[in-house]
Amino acid sequence: MSQQDSYIDRPWMDPEAEPFIKIQGITKHFDDFIAVDNIDLEIYKGELFSLLGGSGCGKTTLLRMLAGFETPSAGRIFIDGIDMTDIPPYQRPVNMMFQSYALFPHMSVEKNIAYGLNRDGIDKHEVKKRVEEILEMVELGPFGKRKPHQLSGGQRQRVALARALVKRPKVLLLDEPLGALDKRLREQTQFELMNIQSELGITFVVVTHDQEEAMTLSTRIAVMDTGRFVQTGTPTEIYEYPESRLIASFIGNTNIFEGRITKNSADHVTVRAKNPECDIRIDHGSSVPEGTKVWVSVRPEKIKLSNTPPVTKAPNQLRGIVSNIGYLGRLSTYHVKVEGDTNIEVTSPNQIRPKDGAHAFDWDDEVFLSWDDSSAAVLTK
Repeated sequence: MSQQDSYIDRPWMDPEAEPFIKIQGITKHFDDFIAVDNIDLEIYKGELFSLLGGSGCGKTTLLRMLAGFETPSAGRIFIDGIDMTDIPPYQRPVNMMFQSYALFPHMSVEKNIAYGLNRDGIDKHEVKKRVEEILEMVELGPFGKRKPHQLSGGQRQRVALARALVKRPKVLLLDEPLGALDKRLREQTQFELMNIQSELGITFVVVTHDQEEAMTLSTRIAVMDTGRFVQTGTPTEIYEYPESRLIASFIGNTNIFEGRITKNSADHVTVRAKNPECDIRIDHGSSVPEGTKVWVSVRPEKIKLSNTPPVTKAPNQLRGIVSNIGYLGRLSTYHVKVEGDTNIEVTSPNQIRPKDGAHAFDWDDEVFLSWDDSSAAVLTK
């Protein structure tokens, strides 16, 4: 595989690739409140890009500025090389799918989908053709004559998606698109959304507060906090290599150890944690000098539990007592109380059906924890 081929699915790594959406120094004030604070972002053609963050972080305001529904206080927005900052929404090559779906209750599915095309004066034969094509794509062909109230929540979501896609925008903006669906339907619809996006090649920008949804859907994620991006990267980069305690704690669950670097070699660092007292070895180098205060993140699924003590004393080992158990079907969560009255969370897949409902480890069991040198991440903030 050539280097150029390796950039096909990761255009942001190609130094010669031009961003499809370019946000430069965008700021948005509401009186004295700064909703979006001088941010830059580049999104490439064909990406499914997620803006992830808690309520009030600025992600929806940024999406509305991309759509043209809000005017930036400062900065510029470019789409496909054209400055869109002062262009009204109806002249932008974008469409937006709202969380509420905003379907017309008195119109059939077909008429809801065709509404925007009819407003644009598209030939009625072309409208009919496009509506039929998009209905088949979202697997709603037999439901064209129904009204929204005759559909399930997942079907209404697909009607809203079809209505947004039928105009063939260059960019589709989605504001919490799956928020109204139950967990099982949301998980199923995530993959449907990914397949449709891949088939059409349209650039999707999704706003969500759901970490799992962002991890499943996205080519890349920008995590927002108080109007700024705190980390941007692929789901793997965000999860496995968080750049701060905020990211490590926000994306999934983690155990955070505070300590100081006692050894810094080219291929590993050793951190002496203070509560509980233990040595943690991480098998990658760090530019942080010895003696520096740091934090170490270890994900619950990276930790191994055993009833038998280790043969030799080494870094990345702890002893504790099981204080709580959560059975979640596909996995079990264990809270283990270790030295210093600290609880460590460990998750373990339930690969074997338990006999008589017994857990692999029970309440008040003495257990031994360990993890690989590659499992931890050093955090400096």
